Amino acid sequence: MQTAHEFFIHGLNELLDVEQRLVEALGELESQSTRPELKKAFAAHRQQTEKHVERVQQVFEELGETPQQTECKGIKGLIDEVHAFMEEQPSEDLIDVFNVGAAAKSESYEILTYESLIQLATDMGHRKAVQLLKQNLREEQQALKKMEGFSKKIKPERSGMEEEEEEKPTRRTRRSKAA
Repeated sequence: MQTAHEFFIHGLNELLDVEQRLVEALGELESQSTRPELKKAFAAHRQQTEKHVERVQQVFEELGETPQQTECKGIKGLIDEVHAFMEEQPSEDLIDVFNVGAAAKSESYEILTYESLIQLATDMGHRKAVQLLKQNLREEQQALKKMEGFSKKIKPERSGMEEEEEEKPTRRTRRSKAA
């Protein structure tokens, strides 16, 4: 990789991998989640992410480039984190809390990736690419806001601190003897 164009294409290939992996991952988050409103949000964003894949592919077409299979290690790590958490057999309420956080992390990752690629496309004068990428960016920002809203509403039922509170010995105070 020697030029800004090659760097941009490399970034687009990684972005395509991100979006394709997230189509599948959002389906997993939807099926794992227990709250209907969360399932609905993941299903809706999965459909939106399918459109993101199409738009990124359109950017390749606009540039006369062919996408190359490129693994994005960043998003792969975030998805692996979800799988590792599920292996811990968490309670249902913790699954929803975790899934909201995992989705917010991936949205943040995507937003930064889009912003970086939009800047490169702008610098190189790829106006149609900028337009398509900005459309995806706006939708990612909306999805992040939705996850932030869920994070304020969805709380674990038990903090794990209840038992410790019950086990604390009561403190006795010494009374001084009157003289």
